[in-house]
Amino acid sequence: MTTPTGPLSLPEHWQVDVAKKLAPGENVLSGVEVDLDAKLRFKKGLVLVTSRRLLARAPGETEWREWGFRPGLSLTHHDHAGVGHLQLFDEQGLLSSWRFTLGQNLHAIRVLDHFSEQRDSFVSGLPVQLAEQNVCPSCKAPLEPGQDECPICTKVLYTPPSTWTLFRLWRFAKPYSGQLGLGFFLMLASTAAHMIPPYLTMPLMDNVLIPFQNGQPVDQNLVWLYMAGLFGSAVLAWLLGWGKTYVLALVSERMGADLRSATYEHLMKLSLEYFGGKRTGDLMSRIGSGSDRICVFLSLHLLDFASDVLMIIMTGVILCSINPMLAVITLVPLPFIAWMIHIVRDRLRTGFEKIDRVWGEVTNVLADTIPGVRVVKAFAQEQREATRFRDANKHNLAVNDKLNRVWSLFSPTVSFLTELGLLVVWVFGIWLVSNKNITVGVLTLFITYSSRFYGRLDSMSRIVSVTQKSASAAKRIFDILDHVSSVPEPANPVKLDKIEGRIDLREVGFRYGNRAVNRGISLNIKAGEFVGLVGHSGSGKSTLVNLICRFYDVSEGAILLDGVDIRSFAVSDYRQNIGLVLQEPFLFFGTIAENIAYGKPHATREEIIASARAAHAHEFILRLPQGYDSMVGERGQGLSGGERQRISIARALLIDPRILIMDEATSSVDSETEKEIQKALDNLVQGRTTIAIAHRLSTLHRADRLVVLDRGVVMEEGSHDELMAREGAYFRLYEAQARNVDTDMDDKDGD
Repeated sequence: MTTPTGPLSLPEHWQVDVAKKLAPGENVLSGVEVDLDAKLRFKKGLVLVTSRRLLARAPGETEWREWGFRPGLSLTHHDHAGVGHLQLFDEQGLLSSWRFTLGQNLHAIRVLDHFSEQRDSFVSGLPVQLAEQNVCPSCKAPLEPGQDECPICTKVLYTPPSTWTLFRLWRFAKPYSGQLGLGFFLMLASTAAHMIPPYLTMPLMDNVLIPFQNGQPVDQNLVWLYMAGLFGSAVLAWLLGWGKTYVLALVSERMGADLRSATYEHLMKLSLEYFGGKRTGDLMSRIGSGSDRICVFLSLHLLDFASDVLMIIMTGVILCSINPMLAVITLVPLPFIAWMIHIVRDRLRTGFEKIDRVWGEVTNVLADTIPGVRVVKAFAQEQREATRFRDANKHNLAVNDKLNRVWSLFSPTVSFLTELGLLVVWVFGIWLVSNKNITVGVLTLFITYSSRFYGRLDSMSRIVSVTQKSASAAKRIFDILDHVSSVPEPANPVKLDKIEGRIDLREVGFRYGNRAVNRGISLNIKAGEFVGLVGHSGSGKSTLVNLICRFYDVSEGAILLDGVDIRSFAVSDYRQNIGLVLQEPFLFFGTIAENIAYGKPHATREEIIASARAAHAHEFILRLPQGYDSMVGERGQGLSGGERQRISIARALLIDPRILIMDEATSSVDSETEKEIQKALDNLVQGRTTIAIAHRLSTLHRADRLVVLDRGVVMEEGSHDELMAREGAYFRLYEAQARNVDTDMDDKDGD
């Protein structure tokens, strides 16, 4: 193609459209005609590399998309099973992808080469500090400082849900195998009992009704015998049906309860790293509505499905034994229904999982705004949050509507095929009766059984929807159960009896994902020593505390307690020796006493009161309406910040920990409250190994030693006087805070 598109020769049907998109002086360097859409149907699209950007129009679409060359943009190419694939990534993940037949593979490789050349040329034209930054050796994407792994190359690929996931529920069914066996036997017997009444209609028609219509007398004994058979079979079917429904419902409810418990228990064992990437509403949706959906499937729909299968098998055997030719005609619609189920199944499965994810978005809005309703109202953002919920709800509605269009066509079509099959039975049955090949009683029997047969087929087709919903829910639950904690339990834990509290950090390093946070930290903390951690925000203080608490495991090096690697202890045994006082104390909905005794549920009232006295909380607790039995709102909303903090200190005191961790314990309260909290902390730290984080350096006046962190490494350590004398990092931090305090005092005087 001629300028402005350069030397590339494009098909004529693209030349006009491409020429309209190019800017003056912009040249097309290479291009590939991508000829498969997302469903691998043949449609035309185009991907171009120009001198300024990547330009693309997906197959079957009219809109063009573009991406300017920049650091972090990468294009990958691979082929599988006769289909080529181009994928465009940036630091956040996948941006777009295009598929094509392998006849276009050579053009795709040229696009990849030109893209890499143009991007690299763009990067090298940047200032030196950007051009020399680290890049991934695989995809050449730039890495941020401290990143050792590429976020693109380590991206976890999405796997769609499969119906086979439901078979993994067997681990929860295995303990109830005896009850399941009894339930299956009752189901078999119940289904057989339901087959008796239609079978009795054949002799009733041929031996009683038709002879009577032809003028013969009615045999009363025979009539009563048939009536007794019909009544007896109905009663038997009712009793057996009640028994099998009750037994299997009990089993499925217990399986559902076990599934919820196992998922929640496993969730509690996962490290904080897992929760950092998840939304609360999504996890609640998985454990709550997801497990309920599986329970309903097991107790109702799976039971109906098994009954339908048994009914169809028994009906087929009876029909074939009476008249094989008419039985084969009865089964004519079955292949068509099976084909439709196969076509629709995948769409339903992926659709229902998308519905689950979208419903998780709705739940996330609730989980965000209800606990944070005070902030919402404080900033008058009620309408904004209502709009956010309405948008999430609309998205949920749109996804459901899209799936319902598929399902609404599928279900009536199956019903139509079953009605058509019944009509075929009538036509051939009347023809056979007219030729005296079968009796009217046999035809009645076939019509009755065929009605049941097709009714069961219709019911079985409807279970496709429920099965795919349950498979989607099961996959999302097993995503939790399959996740391995990054803080594993040791195979043979070291018994933890009485500890001294000596902590040794040896060349400790840690990464959040692929970002290095702490590197090469070595620190020895004596038993009973009070160590303060100081440094700018983001210097790695909280991360270091999380590692000592073993909320995360170190990426490099080791942390030792009394000379033993903390990874050798059982996690719960180790943490029972750690008291934690956070900047924002979390209180559960319940009484004051229950919150203080959270770490020691069986504590006596005397022990609770003693801890509250030591935490300087006893006086304000007694002023509450019910004292220690006063209820606090969710997250302690009924108490002030200082009161919540003193309750959290009492909670830490009650378990009498050998190691105490304090993370900004007094940073969010006023000076008077800080004095009260400081008195409580003075009681708390006595005789314990204490590690405290504080931005306000004045709060660490009692510390035996201060450790200054910066960008994940230890810069200095020593007492306050020693560090001030060095005039290093600590000196600069202290002086900066002193200037801020003086400025604040001047402002107050001016006011």
